[in-house]
Amino acid sequence: MQKEIIIGESYLPLKELFDKVPHKKIFLVCDGSYPFLKIKSFFDGLEDIVRFSDFTPNPDYEAVKKAVTLFKETGCGCVAAAGGGSALDLAKCVKAYSTMSDAEEYLFQPIEENGVPFIAVPTTAGTGSEATRYAVIYYKGAKQSITHDSLIPQTVVFDPSALDTLPEYQKKATLLDALCHSIESFWSVNSTDESKEYSRQALHLILDNMDAYLAGDGRVNSKMFRAANLAGKAINIAQTTAGHAMCYKLTSLYGTAHGHAAALCVRRLLPYMVKNTDKCTDSRGEAYLRTTLNELGAAMDCENAEGLCEKFESVFRSLDLKVPQATEEDIKALTSSVNPVRLKNNPVALDPETIEALYREILG
Repeated sequence: MQKEIIIGESYLPLKELFDKVPHKKIFLVCDGSYPFLKIKSFFDGLEDIVRFSDFTPNPDYEAVKKAVTLFKETGCGCVAAAGGGSALDLAKCVKAYSTMSDAEEYLFQPIEENGVPFIAVPTTAGTGSEATRYAVIYYKGAKQSITHDSLIPQTVVFDPSALDTLPEYQKKATLLDALCHSIESFWSVNSTDESKEYSRQALHLILDNMDAYLAGDGRVNSKMFRAANLAGKAINIAQTTAGHAMCYKLTSLYGTAHGHAAALCVRRLLPYMVKNTDKCTDSRGEAYLRTTLNELGAAMDCENAEGLCEKFESVFRSLDLKVPQATEEDIKALTSSVNPVRLKNNPVALDPETIEALYREILG
């Protein structure tokens, strides 16, 4: 069972947490936001800590190996991460690989629970990585999904003040990431009653608090953290679908943040799915899919699935985010980039011709 700690004015709960960790050095993975975090003062006060920040967004395998080497050479016995999704993903790999043999590439060895404590301090309300068994890294330029139940942190620390440091664009993009996680997990062919309930709760929290959050009202920060965490719990069960499968190349081509790219895709995918339930691939059938889409609409305070499409479009437009303009070469590259494995989770079949047509709509 994952333990969650919400930090208020005092870092005493965090001190008590680390006091219980066996007396070994703590390996802290931190990203570019770290110098601006209030929680930095706590970590800086710890004696036995090794910091690692030598990685980029969407970290590659070489950075992971460098981190694991440092973990081993300095005698660390606990992994912590303070940052966004990339920091958490890299820390997950350090946790997984820290006890593996150096004789062969870690990436190709089986992952086993190794007893190394893992504590996450997310600094964005979007990825929900602190609630999932997944990590994404890049090996020789190719995306690799690392999966194991032991990658879920045993303890998550939420410091609402961390969200005050986010630039406006990152607030919007991470909010959209959590929103898309909630929507995609809800319609996924792997959805369950439990995952749907997590999604419903996340959707209500996002829609009820997004305006205040974007206006800088720190009182709702903990609610946005909660929304992202619930959405993460939903995708941990149901996984993402076509929206995410189609968004990764958008990020690399145009430099859009992940959540922004995911929303661009879901924005056009939603109406396509509502109009094409006859192409249902969910074993529970087309009638079930239609009901699910209507339930998703209700979760977003809409009368039906058609209203859901309008609601998502309204939310996207309210954020005033740019839509990249594509060349024919871009369209071809995007279409060929889609991972067919992720499409298997989508409840409506998508062939290459349809994906190409959707990209043309996505990018105007």
